Amino acid sequence: MTETAVYAAGGVVWRMLDGKLLVLAIHRTKYRDVTLPKGKVDPGETLAETAVREIHEETGIRVHLGVPVGISNYRLPSKRTKIVHYWSAQATEKAIRESAFVPNREIAALEWMPARKALGKLSYPVDVEILEHFLRLVDDGVLETFPLVVLRHAKATAREDWTDQDAARPLTPRGKKQAKAIVGPLRAFGVRRVYSSDAVRCVDTVAPLAKALRRDVRRTSAISQDAWDAGTADVRTLVGKRVRARKPAVICSHRPLLPDVMHEIALATGTVKGSYLGDASALEPAAFSVVHLSATNPGSGIVAIETHVPKA
Repeated sequence: MTETAVYAAGGVVWRMLDGKLLVLAIHRTKYRDVTLPKGKVDPGETLAETAVREIHEETGIRVHLGVPVGISNYRLPSKRTKIVHYWSAQATEKAIRESAFVPNREIAALEWMPARKALGKLSYPVDVEILEHFLRLVDDGVLETFPLVVLRHAKATAREDWTDQDAARPLTPRGKKQAKAIVGPLRAFGVRRVYSSDAVRCVDTVAPLAKALRRDVRRTSAISQDAWDAGTADVRTLVGKRVRARKPAVICSHRPLLPDVMHEIALATGTVKGSYLGDASALEPAAFSVVHLSATNPGSGIVAIETHVPKA
C-alpha cells in the first residue's frame, strides 16, 4: 500500500435461488446510486478483513471470501486515487436469515438481482468491470470454491541461539504477535480445519487461530522440518486428503517444505506447473498463500492464488 492512495475492499455477494444466480447491490442514501458493498480499510486491518467487515456492516450478512474478482482504481474529488479490492462472497441462506439490516442514513436498500441484469443496473463502470470478471468465473464453472491455505510459521528463535532440539524452537515475541495478527485474515477466508507440523514454532503459530475457531490443531510429523531433513516427509498424503475433503483448511509448515506443498496441490488438481508456484511458496514468516479450488470439480485445476503478509 502507498500513503497517497485510499484503500478499500468489498465483494460481489451472491446466492443461488430457485436455480438462478443472484448478486447483491446496495442503494446508497446520500449518493442515490447502485453499487457493490465495499468500504475503507481501518487502521491495522488487512484488505481481506476489510471486505468481510464492510459487507457485514452494509448488508448485515456475514460472509467468507472466495476467489478475488478484481481491483478498481478511480480518482477521488480530493485528487487521491482510491483502490478497491474485491472478492466473490457467497451468502448462505442462514446468513441471509440472520441479517439484521434495516435502511439507514448510509444504505437506503438492498436488492438481489439476476447477475447479468445487474450489469445494466450498477451506477459505475468500475463496478460493471468487477461484475464482468465475476461472471467470467461463473462461465468457467468455478462459482463455488474452497481454499487451501499454505502458511509459513511465524518468526522463531534463530537456530544459532537455540541449544535444545530444533523442533522445540519457540516463537520470538514478534512471532507471537504475528500468530495473533493472522487470525482475522485467515478467518476471512472461512478456514475451519487447522493442520500443522508438530514443531513447536508451527503449532504455536496456529494456536491462536485454533482457539478462535474452537478447533484442535491437527499435528503431523509428516510435514515437519525434521522429516524433510531426514528425507521422510510425506506432503502428498496430507494434501491429497485435503483436496478430496473439499473443506477450507490451513496447512502450517516450514520454508523448505512450502514448495513441496504447492507442488502437490498442483499435482492433486491437475494444474499446469509454472513459476507462479514458486512465487506462492516464497513466503516470509507468518505469510500465507490462499489457493482457491473448485468445490464441484477440484481436479479442474487451481482457480486462483493470492498471497498475504502479516501486519505485525
